Amino acid sequence: MQEDRKPDVLKRLSYIEGHVSGIRKMVEEDKYCIDILRQTHAVRKALEKLEAIILEGHLRTCVPEGIKGDREEAVIQELVQLYTIAWK
Repeated sequence: MQEDRKPDVLKRLSYIEGHVSGIRKMVEEDKYCIDILRQTHAVRKALEKLEAIILEGHLRTCVPEGIKGDREEAVIQELVQLYTIAWK
């Protein structure tokens, strides 16, 4: 992972952890289902943003390095696996 992205990734992970903790508390306190669902939606969106940041960094650094370093087929297979996971 690129060093310049790591602080943002860690910050987002802390936000997600806190949010999930808040959702647990809402469930324990029998809060209104729609309010809980709104919070789970926010966590999903935060995870999507986190994934986008990590993926962009990977595409800008690891992929070109892997292709230049004679790992072209392995890199392509990783990207195909990722694509398959994302569209299932």
